Amino acid sequence: MVNLTPVESSAASAPRVNTDVFDGPRPLADVLADYRANGWARVGRLCSEPELEALRARIDAIMMGEIVYPGMFFQRDTDNGSYDDLSFGKGYEGPTLRYRKVEKLEMDPLFLRWIEDPRFYAIAREAVGPELTLYRALVFNKAAETGGSYLPWHQDGGRFWGLDRDPTLQIWTALDDAPENGGCIEVLPGSHLRGLATPLGGVVPKHLLEEHRAEERALRIPARAGEVLLIHNMLWHRSVRSTTGKPRRALTACYMDAATRCLRTKRTPRVFFPLFRDLSLTSARETT
Repeated sequence: MVNLTPVESSAASAPRVNTDVFDGPRPLADVLADYRANGWARVGRLCSEPELEALRARIDAIMMGEIVYPGMFFQRDTDNGSYDDLSFGKGYEGPTLRYRKVEKLEMDPLFLRWIEDPRFYAIAREAVGPELTLYRALVFNKAAETGGSYLPWHQDGGRFWGLDRDPTLQIWTALDDAPENGGCIEVLPGSHLRGLATPLGGVVPKHLLEEHRAEERALRIPARAGEVLLIHNMLWHRSVRSTTGKPRRALTACYMDAATRCLRTKRTPRVFFPLFRDLSLTSARETT
């Protein structure tokens, strides 16, 4: 077992980035247009096979307790796939590949390097703003043996998140193939334009799902390993269980305006992890 110290970063002010510098399979302007209109967008396959192999090996090593970061968050999955039967607050429960969530991955230098990929900087600057912090970075895992659990229609925001403003950008990377029968993301296109379904946020109530014909209008988004998607926090989205017999691991990171503040009062308010310090400093120097 290796016990590691979390990495550190700091934010800095920087000017607007030209979208022409974005090196991706699709023009950034097209990606952002899809994201703004539909609440989601395909960026393309950005993660190479060697990078994927390294990230998959790293998350497995973290789940198996071979690499340890004090304070990292774990939630073990259910064996029956029921979201209602999930346990909360137990943390790490020993070596197993059946964790549903592993959070605070910015502590790990390999994951942080991917979270701070310069192409993500170009996206986040245009979608959010020049100074950025991280709300969370986590892997959602659907284990090969169980197929994972069902994740109901929900939004990622509202009072439940405890912020003075709702974030709007999540960058999702498939670490494994996520075919239609493999626990891929399903979305209700354009649903982000209506804002929060409830002030609390989280799971969308059944009567609203029926009112907006969510089952009828649901769109599945299969993804290949290495493919990157943009997901608006207000977009109604879900994922069902995998039936492939293979793991389905995906990394998602939520990028926020650095001015965002935590509103919780029962505990010390969170201080959010600043991102892209080096790129911000470089951009600032280039414009002076």
